[in-house]
Amino acid sequence: MKSLADLEAIRAKTLENIAMRKDNHDAARVVVGMATCGIAAGARPVMLQFVEEIKKRNLEHVNVSQTGCIGMCRLEPMVDVILPGQEKVTYVKVKPEMVARIVAEHIVNGRPVEEYTIGAAE
Repeated sequence: MKSLADLEAIRAKTLENIAMRKDNHDAARVVVGMATCGIAAGARPVMLQFVEEIKKRNLEHVNVSQTGCIGMCRLEPMVDVILPGQEKVTYVKVKPEMVARIVAEHIVNGRPVEEYTIGAAE
């Protein structure tokens, strides 16, 4: 950081990231399980991919957050997608390469990707 402009750029980026994590009841929510088991299974790259995909598509109505242990370690990384007025959908064994499809089909078009859900895993 060498100038006031650099500091302002850092501030703007930080505020943008904070806004994505704010709780807004009218927004879609993506909740990534980030307990030790989730992190060990690869949840961090999954969460970062959700943030990147949402930013790339300029989806302002989507919040990304994290939670602790969901309780089914064998199915980690797990991600809940909650659209306003709809039931929560839980995705299991999520990999970063699955994120674009979840965002496109479920978050944008409202159709869960059934083969990635908890119901398909059991």
